[in-house]
Amino acid sequence: TILSVAMMLRYSLEQTELANFVDIAVGNVLNQGFRTADIADGTNSVSTSDMGDAVVAALRALNDS
Repeated sequence: TILSVAMMLRYSLEQTELANFVDIAVGNVLNQGFRTADIADGTNSVSTSDMGDAVVAALRALNDS
């Protein structure tokens, strides 16, 4: 999962700042209402591909700011 990448960056590669960016990007996407079916809890869901695209877009936005 995407958050596993954050854990790898943080604990295996000691790239805490990059891991924080991933965590923030995922949080931003969740705050926008995006959910995959496994966490949608009865609401509308997006595909895993769309969720990944949204997180990449959020990472790019963080990088641009």
